[in-house]
Amino acid sequence: MTPAARLAAAIEVLDTVLDGAAPEAALTGWGRAHRFAGSGDRAALRDLVFDALRCRRSFAALGGGLTGRGLVLGGVRASGADPEALFTGIGHAPAGLTEADAPRDPSPLEALDCPDWLSEPLQAALGDDFAPVMEALRHRAPVFLRVNRVRGTVAQALAMLAEEGIAAVPHPLAKFALEVTDGARKIQTSQAYLTGVVELQDAASQAVVAALPLRDGQRVLDHCAGGGGKMLAMAAQADLHIWAHDAAPGRMRDLVARADRAGVKVELTETPEKTAPYDAILMDVPCSGSGSWRRDPQGKWALTAARLAEVQAIQSGILDRCAAMAGPEGWLAYVTCSLLRAENEDQVAAFLARTNGWKCAHQQRFTPLQGGDGFFLALLTQP
Repeated sequence: MTPAARLAAAIEVLDTVLDGAAPEAALTGWGRAHRFAGSGDRAALRDLVFDALRCRRSFAALGGGLTGRGLVLGGVRASGADPEALFTGIGHAPAGLTEADAPRDPSPLEALDCPDWLSEPLQAALGDDFAPVMEALRHRAPVFLRVNRVRGTVAQALAMLAEEGIAAVPHPLAKFALEVTDGARKIQTSQAYLTGVVELQDAASQAVVAALPLRDGQRVLDHCAGGGGKMLAMAAQADLHIWAHDAAPGRMRDLVARADRAGVKVELTETPEKTAPYDAILMDVPCSGSGSWRRDPQGKWALTAARLAEVQAIQSGILDRCAAMAGPEGWLAYVTCSLLRAENEDQVAAFLARTNGWKCAHQQRFTPLQGGDGFFLALLTQP
């Protein structure tokens, strides 16, 4: 496919997304209908689509409107390329430019690709970091790996990756974090990954687990386990007896296989109360996902006030449920990938106000300015 043809394909996919389709589903549907497209074309198309979604407001202003065509045209203009050389209407290229495609200067919030209704709570949470963080969320997230110390050392992992053309460097956020600088598309077929020496995991997510006071022999519940990334990191940190639970068990379908590959053991449970009490409980709760909008840019635009209120209620319920399952000296780790105080500091304060016998021993916020995703950690202990 020519560069112009890729733009036309991106316009088609983005129109589908703007009509309500999930980005991944729209890309999959396009790929099935255009089997002639090679892997390079599909990768380039994916990048165009996700770049446009990260910068939806600013690209729409630069491209003449919130349409697939407007987003792609805005992206071309933002990159400094000449749109008249690509929007020609010749062959598979997008149609030529018209007056309707005229750009305008984005407003300050449009330029940061921030939803209007979230600007005040984000500014309240981030302070002087608001603009730099929002700017960081407009760009692709780095690819991070966690070296699994059960299977090898950092040096061994780097050597294995290099043998297969994957370049990586240690990242300061976590002791076993590597940032991939080249060859990221080869990771999941590499021997380092297939043999469990490395796992894909954001550096800030790794730092959250590294901050937990895990000790050999502890009974640990990963209450919102999902795919098990943090569970695997905990298991590599200490010799633990781990149970994994998720409200949607299907999210854990690959967890046992991942654990086997990593050389660790985990028990899945749909009723964690049956094996309580626990020495430690990790709650990586459902949230707005505002700290990880680089990876899920559609989530930024799909979030509503009603949905935010809904997840806050879920968070409160999980805190109360897990507090009841903690042993006499057990602790809770409350984690979100949110930047909003309403899901973080305010949620912890509300829990402490309604629950006797608990205190917050440690709070920590991570933002994309540190390299990884945005995360919040509160360590809750019993005096």
